[in-house]
Amino acid sequence: MAEIALEDVWKVYPDGTEAVRSMDLGVEDGEFMVLVGPSGCGKTTVLRMIAGLEVISKGTLTIGDRVVNDVPPKNRDIAMVFQNYALYPHMSVFDNMAFGLKLAKVPRAEISERVNEAARILGLDELLKRKPKALSGGQRQRVAMGRAIVRHPQAFLMDEPLSNLDAKLRVQMRSEIARIQRDLGVTTVYVTHDQVEAMTMGDRVAVIRKGELQQAGPPQELYEHPVNLFVAGFIGSPAMNLLQATLSKVDGSLAAKVGAYTLAVPPEVLAARPALESYDGREIVLGIRPEDMEDASLASDVPVDRRIQVKIDLHEALGSDVVVHFTIDAPQAITEDVKELAVDVGEEALEKVKQEAEGGTSTMIARLSPRTRARPGDEIDLAVDTARLHFFDPDDGSGIYGGT
Repeated sequence: MAEIALEDVWKVYPDGTEAVRSMDLGVEDGEFMVLVGPSGCGKTTVLRMIAGLEVISKGTLTIGDRVVNDVPPKNRDIAMVFQNYALYPHMSVFDNMAFGLKLAKVPRAEISERVNEAARILGLDELLKRKPKALSGGQRQRVAMGRAIVRHPQAFLMDEPLSNLDAKLRVQMRSEIARIQRDLGVTTVYVTHDQVEAMTMGDRVAVIRKGELQQAGPPQELYEHPVNLFVAGFIGSPAMNLLQATLSKVDGSLAAKVGAYTLAVPPEVLAARPALESYDGREIVLGIRPEDMEDASLASDVPVDRRIQVKIDLHEALGSDVVVHFTIDAPQAITEDVKELAVDVGEEALEKVKQEAEGGTSTMIARLSPRTRARPGDEIDLAVDTARLHFFDPDDGSGIYGGT
């Protein structure tokens, strides 16, 4: 096992395209680090540079105690698991897993011992004689992992290994990969575009945007304390609602005016975010996570400065909760970060954001208790947990926390 460190690492292509910019990222010994971001953000390029499949334009890459910028991939002591499995169709499961060891001239007895041990860990004991065409997608992915495990590498590199699987199998496999990584304790860098996958698997998650690292930390830290609008909008499912708002004093206390509504900023929020005081009278971007709203009829004594009145447009009953979509007369935040997040969903989403911003309305999503009786067309009050509001500077998108 080994630490992996990128220090001011750049990838610039001959045409001047900067795929990765000044990347500083450390992966601790035995850590499961997930790189996540929109398509084309540079996360796979980072992985390929660690693997040695892309030449580093500038900066230093260290694996363990040695700089590996000029070390060939085969000498880096890493193992990759690819999106398309990359299995040899004419070989059995055993031979696919053993192939790299045979090339390395590992003794036959040791090869057999390593392959059988990996097969036991992965539940492939009964499949060692089969060819890949006789395996399911999940079984093929296990074989690809087994081929990596038998090498006893310093690090695993995984490039969207679950993207070819169906939704149910993805959920099952991500828990298995996380369990196997914990059992083996091998340093792992895992690339995905699926932020739910990132949040459920990683010890830490690194969010990348346009080749630049935005924030790296434990999943809950990214969720509760995003450093900027981009991280806030990217992490969380459904995504955070982002609205234009103005902070101002109401009866001596700070409040956020959002369209026709005024939401109180509790004292504990001000204590945790003292910089909010300097935004008195200024516009901000207000973030409300869907799960931080509830049907007010299910609660008692919800004050008016914690309520918004909405009309339900769409109702999705998911069993454990109910997701509702609604439109309110409050302007949608429209910043470069918001536009980029919308583009990642699709051009239609971007157009909708622009239209809503121009019309002074916003489509929002709330995740409610299954006890709610709200249905499409109903007008209800939603209680907003104002202690969990998020605040961002509209100019640079940074989160408003401490300092002035």
